[in-house]
Amino acid sequence: MTAKILVIDDNPGIVEVFVTMLKRGGYTTYSAGSGAEGLDLLMDLTPDLILLDIMMEPMDGWETLENIKLNPATRDIPVLMLTAKQLTPDEAEEYGMYIEDYIIKPITHTELYESIEHVLKRRHAIEEVVRLASERGVNQALVSEYARLVKSVDVNRRLIRILENTHSLRDRRTGSVEKIENAINSMKKGLQIQESRLEQLRDQIGI
Repeated sequence: MTAKILVIDDNPGIVEVFVTMLKRGGYTTYSAGSGAEGLDLLMDLTPDLILLDIMMEPMDGWETLENIKLNPATRDIPVLMLTAKQLTPDEAEEYGMYIEDYIIKPITHTELYESIEHVLKRRHAIEEVVRLASERGVNQALVSEYARLVKSVDVNRRLIRILENTHSLRDRRTGSVEKIENAINSMKKGLQIQESRLEQLRDQIGI
């Protein structure tokens, strides 16, 4: 079945570019020109994935994301953040649990499709493990924790990689490299704890 993708961006030109790319990739597309319009559209639409721009006005992408995740009807929809802006460690720590990936524009067709398919395939794999574990009578709390951690570990690995790749040169010039490195190291320590717990859960669930 063709995946349904909702693009939310307040720049009509950017929306057109992404909609064209997505259609060429075989996706069914929908679009909204603001965060508020996107939230209104989600009252009647349940896409398989949302591409959400950060730099919007008056409601930016982070506020739109919070509204999506606060609504029980939309909180499970995967969200990929779109931006030409560099990700900051503070944003990664604050919003990492809510997003599936962080895409820096400009992006090629191949990179966009790979990001989307990575998220959709991961989601399908998690759902399959949850289904099998539930059929075997595995404790539901363990299954839920496993599902949450699989996504979180994967997202955090990607966010750390983005931070390492995009901040090194600029921050050496501005002298803030130590602050950035400390934040990244803190995220890595948190990731190690998550990875350790995930291995424990795999053993307990029998994956």
